[in-house]
Amino acid sequence: MITVRKGKQSDNKTIVDFQIRMAKETEHIDLDRDIVDKGVNAVFNNPEKGIYFVAASENKIIASLLITFEWSDWRNGDVYWIHSVYVLPELRKKGVFKTMYLHMKNIVQKDKNIWGLRLYVDKTNINAQKVYEIMGMDCNHYMLFEWMK
Repeated sequence: MITVRKGKQSDNKTIVDFQIRMAKETEHIDLDRDIVDKGVNAVFNNPEKGIYFVAASENKIIASLLITFEWSDWRNGDVYWIHSVYVLPELRKKGVFKTMYLHMKNIVQKDKNIWGLRLYVDKTNINAQKVYEIMGMDCNHYMLFEWMK
């Protein structure tokens, strides 16, 4: 059985490990562990930055994601952005992300001040795109443009 809960400070090491693995796997980037550790801790120490959620099975964390907030003046409420999704490789295609996504969707549906879920995905990550489409998400409205230092 998979359970989803808010992440806790004690989950920090696992979340940091997941983020380092994800960067290597998806973008072939070697992240600096100290910087990632500080970044993850910043979320726990400053809740306005976001909320981590973890999925667990048999008391072992098997996946994590980060929710950040976008204010929508059109809706006078927040849109939740799903970031930093990581599922242990051996547990992919077993409903872990689906469980987490449905948990997040349930939170949004129950809160009149939260209007939806968004995420971005690397354009080469076709497997993830297929998963998101199966969940009922689409990319019909927006393209993401960025400038990064």
